[in-house]
Amino acid sequence: MDGTVLIADDDRGIRIVLTQALTRAGCRVHATGSLAQLMRWVEEGAGDLVITDVMMPDGNGLDLIPAIARARPDLPVIVISAQNSIVTAIRATEAAVFDYLPKPFDLPELMARVRAGLERRRQRTPAAPTPPPVAAPAAPDGAALIGATPAMQALFREVARVVATDLPIVIAAEPGAGRSTLARALHMLGERRGGPLVTLVPGDPPETLAARLAEAQGGTLIVEDPAAHDPATQLRLAVLLDAPPAGGASPRLVATTGPDPLADIAAGRLSPELYYRLAGAVLALPPLRERLDDLPALARLMLERAGGQARELSPAALELLRAHLFPGNLRELDNLLRRLSLTARAPRIEATEVAAALAATRTAPRAPRPDPSQPLAETVEQHLQRYFDLHGNDLPPPGLYDRIMRESERPLIQIALDACNGNQLRCAELLGLNRNTLRKKIAELDIQVTRRRRVM
Repeated sequence: MDGTVLIADDDRGIRIVLTQALTRAGCRVHATGSLAQLMRWVEEGAGDLVITDVMMPDGNGLDLIPAIARARPDLPVIVISAQNSIVTAIRATEAAVFDYLPKPFDLPELMARVRAGLERRRQRTPAAPTPPPVAAPAAPDGAALIGATPAMQALFREVARVVATDLPIVIAAEPGAGRSTLARALHMLGERRGGPLVTLVPGDPPETLAARLAEAQGGTLIVEDPAAHDPATQLRLAVLLDAPPAGGASPRLVATTGPDPLADIAAGRLSPELYYRLAGAVLALPPLRERLDDLPALARLMLERAGGQARELSPAALELLRAHLFPGNLRELDNLLRRLSLTARAPRIEATEVAAALAATRTAPRAPRPDPSQPLAETVEQHLQRYFDLHGNDLPPPGLYDRIMRESERPLIQIALDACNGNQLRCAELLGLNRNTLRKKIAELDIQVTRRRRVM
């Protein structure tokens, strides 16, 4: 390789590794831990390619891209970042960087991209025009939206290409992988984020579809598990999606399906007329077993969200989790870590505690049916007493009241929805909630709404 590479990274070790590798490859290198120094080099005309980190002591590397493009429009920029989230990927795409790599990066892969960038510079291929700076969207929360593994980075690149379009999107994934979280992120990070977000779930009656579509005008309509909607609803929705809106803009369509929607079509569960109206692009969200290298970051996020005493997993505990298949995906991992955050005896969760929790999940007997004549308060009291007994002579971690309220709400709504066969009107009446309040809680708690099929 021949050329001068400018490196900006606050990690001295990374600067040394990149400098040595690029020098051996024949490049000249200027390295700094300051964005201000990087910009001075750029304005002086130094360098044929830039490698910059995102989070720097004197600013954000992505915020500097428009200034670099104005000063040197043909200068390729490669962004490297430990902020491995969907927001970083989208912002890098919006800034029209030459390339983007997550940390920790594969050195040979980075070198190959540097070679491609220098070749483009040598050929003086015109760079794409840089769009004007835009305000960074608020980062949505969720384990489905972070990851440095190749599978997640490939997904983030696909999302970055389609998020600002009106293209209908299908998110195909196994239950528990984060389909609903990603669907909401497409709304929050897209051009429609100022508009309404409306969700259709199995059990919504066909006669309400027109009103729901009208409610979503100018925003986003999420169709949860279209194969679980009854055939009449699927047909009605397909017809309505072809009809022009009566004033206002059509909603952006996002659907969540199983990992193989074409198999649902072949089995007669999903109407092809509806599916092909929803599938402008298909985003395949990988299951947890295909992104196990993200497990440390996922565990940190989930333990932070669990609240209460700060927790961390020991290296042996992490290895034990890596060996688990996680058929329930992120939802299973989240539930497991929430339990461990409540029952662990020390801030550091050890492998023995993880092993016991996994064994309890596999072998837990079905709880006996409660006596209908027993007051509900007594049943709840028995469960709470067992929770205190788990801690022996120790007290549970502080913040118990809020933790119990938070941990009780999700299973209560999930069980009530299952009992109502996914019908949100009946569930709202059962719980004594406003239907809009119930919808909001379903979205916030990432509750899966399913509808049992009748057996003929």
